[in-house]
Amino acid sequence: MTASAAGSTTGRPHAPDDHGDLGAVMGRMARTLQHEHGDVPATLASITAAAVRSVPGVDWASVSLVSGRRVSSQAATDARASALDALQTETGEGPCLDSLREQTTVLVPDFGTETRWPRFAARAAQVGVGSLLAFQLFTDGNTLGALNLFAESPHAFHDESEAVGDVFAAHAAVALSAARQETNLRAAIDRRDLIGQAKGILMERHRLTASQAFAVLVETSSHVNRKLFEVAEELASTGSMPTR
Repeated sequence: MTASAAGSTTGRPHAPDDHGDLGAVMGRMARTLQHEHGDVPATLASITAAAVRSVPGVDWASVSLVSGRRVSSQAATDARASALDALQTETGEGPCLDSLREQTTVLVPDFGTETRWPRFAARAAQVGVGSLLAFQLFTDGNTLGALNLFAESPHAFHDESEAVGDVFAAHAAVALSAARQETNLRAAIDRRDLIGQAKGILMERHRLTASQAFAVLVETSSHVNRKLFEVAEELASTGSMPTR
């Protein structure tokens, strides 16, 4: 994948033992992420922390996470990364948003000379960022977000940074997708259990069959204009059916 950039880069060197070869980097990341067990916030934090350790040139990192039509800044390793993400949301422009929208890698060699996002770039330089790499996080056409890598110095990123970051982002997207799926599955199981508890309460209290108790929950959900699991949760936690 070729980064979209204005100008060339002369990346700052890193000692070999800072990062090792690409295979070692990916191995470390896989071992780190496999312990998160489907927790999305923990997975995001592991992704950004590992990116700072593993991708040459990176000083801070964050993830722009897509949820419906919303894009939110997650797991920033530095307050400046959060500020830059918020600035892009405020101005409606920036490299991380472009990475999301255009499904590409975006490179900013030097914010001091950047012209592509005039409202964002000038203020970004004031925050203290010199250069940036943004990678889209996606699996099978499903856009999850963008991995945002920041450096204090201009021209901090080079070919190795992009190569490592590209593979890193692919692994991160798989880990994030798996974490989301497991989180959704856990939520579905929790909701099913709540509905089962609520049905049990109604069956014992009113001597109803399972299907009759479920029908009562559905009717109440429609009457109070609330989701079925919310009705079940209130009954299970308070012992009373919601009235509104």
